[in-house]
Amino acid sequence: MDADSLLLSLELASGSGQGLSPDRRASLLTSLMLVKRDYRYDRVLFWGRILGLVADYYIAQGLSEDQLAPRKTLYSLNCTEWSLLPPATEEMVAQSSVVKGRFMGDPSYEYEHTELQKIDKAVAIIPRGALFKTPFGPTHVNRTFEGLSLSEAKKLSSYFHFREPVELKNKTLLEKADLDPSLDFMDSLEHDIPKGSWSIQMERGNALVVLRSLLWPGLTFYHAPRTKNYGYVYVGTGEKNMDLPFML
Repeated sequence: MDADSLLLSLELASGSGQGLSPDRRASLLTSLMLVKRDYRYDRVLFWGRILGLVADYYIAQGLSEDQLAPRKTLYSLNCTEWSLLPPATEEMVAQSSVVKGRFMGDPSYEYEHTELQKIDKAVAIIPRGALFKTPFGPTHVNRTFEGLSLSEAKKLSSYFHFREPVELKNKTLLEKADLDPSLDFMDSLEHDIPKGSWSIQMERGNALVVLRSLLWPGLTFYHAPRTKNYGYVYVGTGEKNMDLPFML
């Protein structure tokens, strides 16, 4: 969720029990504005909270003007002081892939840094049309985006993974024929495996659409149709639901 509209975003996501105390909200609102200024980010997102055994991680991300450029990830234990996470190397990813169990909440555990960045690739979501890709490559915020229509908001095909595409590159020219290259340049949630790993619900009298990940319990995406209000937040233990294929 965008730090510039943090209080509204937290309210929209509150239906999933993803609330924060008034003190935490105030601290986040102030500190994230300082992070945006000091690091000179184009946008700052409050990513969520990892529930650790010793302490919780509060996670934020800094974005450059090119929205699909690698995001900088920061963590805090108190919502006031923020530290940058190092980029995950291939070696770190390989090492963390065999680690099981809960996060400790201790920044000295290097694998935790890598795990955070792996989770982000799975849970970061954006509605179709919120970003546009220029013919020259950079991806920008679409200032003309006025939200999805009510009918579009009910379809998984209207939501994309907020990262460089993986599955899209494997599509044939025929499959890409109906896609708009300026808008349809990321992977759609409708093709995620296993099928049924997302729940989509209309709340508040169809005034709010909420997506929840069954594969990564704790991820909530929200969008108010016909408005620019959307975002996602993750509040969970950082554990993947490995039993989901047997539950569907």
